[in-house]
Amino acid sequence: MARIRHMVFFSAKDEADVDRIVEGLSVLTRIPHAEVLEIRPNLRRDALGNEIDVVVYGEFADEAALEAYKAHPLYQTSIDVVRPLRELRFAADVAI
Repeated sequence: MARIRHMVFFSAKDEADVDRIVEGLSVLTRIPHAEVLEIRPNLRRDALGNEIDVVVYGEFADEAALEAYKAHPLYQTSIDVVRPLRELRFAADVAI
């Protein structure tokens, strides 16, 4: 089985909520299934676009670990906090 790189990009409805989004997503770091999991605000240094406010980056041993991560109760806790604050959410999973 291939390792999985999981990336999720968020934009806030209101720029004032970016810190609250980061805090809400930080709950995810307490889920044990990721080998690497980072939540960071976007530095907004791209010359062509800076619509993304927050990035989640994770690495998982395989698809089963990623699915276990998404099934963990803290994943839903994070969704409940972040969903009302976000405008856009884009996700990508790639084999590494």
